[in-house]
Amino acid sequence: MRQNDATEAFLKSLPELKNGQTFRFGCGPGVSCFNACCGDLNLSLTPYDVLRLRRALAMNSADLVHGFTQVSTERVTGFPFVHLRMLDNAKRSCPFVRPEGCSVYQDRPGACRTYPLGRASKAGPFGSLEERFFIVREAHCRGFEQGREWTSGTWLKDQGLKEYSESNDRFIKLVSRWKTKKRPLDAKQANMVFLALYQADDFQRFIRDMGLFKRLILSAERQRLILDQEEACLEFAFDWLELVLSGQSEKLAHL
Repeated sequence: MRQNDATEAFLKSLPELKNGQTFRFGCGPGVSCFNACCGDLNLSLTPYDVLRLRRALAMNSADLVHGFTQVSTERVTGFPFVHLRMLDNAKRSCPFVRPEGCSVYQDRPGACRTYPLGRASKAGPFGSLEERFFIVREAHCRGFEQGREWTSGTWLKDQGLKEYSESNDRFIKLVSRWKTKKRPLDAKQANMVFLALYQADDFQRFIRDMGLFKRLILSAERQRLILDQEEACLEFAFDWLELVLSGQSEKLAHL
């Protein structure tokens, strides 16, 4: 079973949180199991996760990828996927966890923000995206015994997940569109995808060095934002990869 299939199967084994249903949860240093969930994880990092972590740690993207992650290739699509590398200790601890909590809390990955919910999303018909939420209730977790009542919507808003979800959904749509071609990316395409999505600082240099904007219809203002803001650069990366890989993009066109 491939990793993505295994993740989907795991989520489907959990109780689903229907729209409007509530759950009780709270977490913090006063909870007896505080930090217990921050280890022995197979934590996927989305392109937006990598962007936020790199900036929080004031590292260039190459150093972050080599120092804190492991990269795998999805067999069917050939897309590169990035996972956080756990420490080599008995707990397989997250490298960012400290006794007082998460050292990158303001920029923690989307999966950490979503917990104790699991979010499963997939591309639907006519460009839509279908999402479902599940309760991840681990035996050690005491968070369900305290805190307030939440719906999936109020929880996601409280945890600041809007930008994370929107960016991840773009990634899912990009992978799903390529999957219809029924062949994996070749090595050159995979390297291009990795550069554009997971190395925003290097991709900005690539754009300048290759004169990429000369071949595209882009306003001067958007060109400036892409080279000045990594979020704008990542959004452009999705548009550019759609154009390069499939020959068409809703937001971008060749000259």
